[in-house]
Amino acid sequence: MILAEDEASLYLQATTTAVFAPVGQTPVVPVAAQRDKVCFYGTLNLMTGQEVARRSEVMNAMATVQHYQQVLDTYPDVSILMLIDRAPWHRGQPVRQLLEENPRLEIVYLPVAAPDLNPQEHVWKATRRATSHNHHLKRLPDLADRFEGYLTANTFPSSLLDIYGYRAIRSMFI
Repeated sequence: MILAEDEASLYLQATTTAVFAPVGQTPVVPVAAQRDKVCFYGTLNLMTGQEVARRSEVMNAMATVQHYQQVLDTYPDVSILMLIDRAPWHRGQPVRQLLEENPRLEIVYLPVAAPDLNPQEHVWKATRRATSHNHHLKRLPDLADRFEGYLTANTFPSSLLDIYGYRAIRSMFI
């Protein structure tokens, strides 16, 4: 099982994008006065496009461990190769302990400053486009529900494995 993991922060502040409106009627996007946020952990199954998502108040080693445990529970009894970036909370003692206790989970660190290599980044982009661009919601929990609902209700195809010929040679190793 090959997965890609990343984290994102969601703010009530709407991200803006171009929209069509009648001439002379400029759309108004409300501005949130506070910078409250909700964090999301997301892991993309590169074969199926399915997403494992977890809402969190923070991004730290303990929250990372909770998400990795969710991934392990979602894919029991299979070896997992997970592609991740080099965020500091991916390397803490709780994470090292979880990896020692679960040898079927192997981590591969992506190069520094290379978000374009992580397919999970495309999931965030698609989800923001569908849920948080130009929104008019007044409560962060409502926006977070919409964001999480989109993540779990949709699949997100990735071409990463095709680029490197994985699907073509996979049958030789099963």
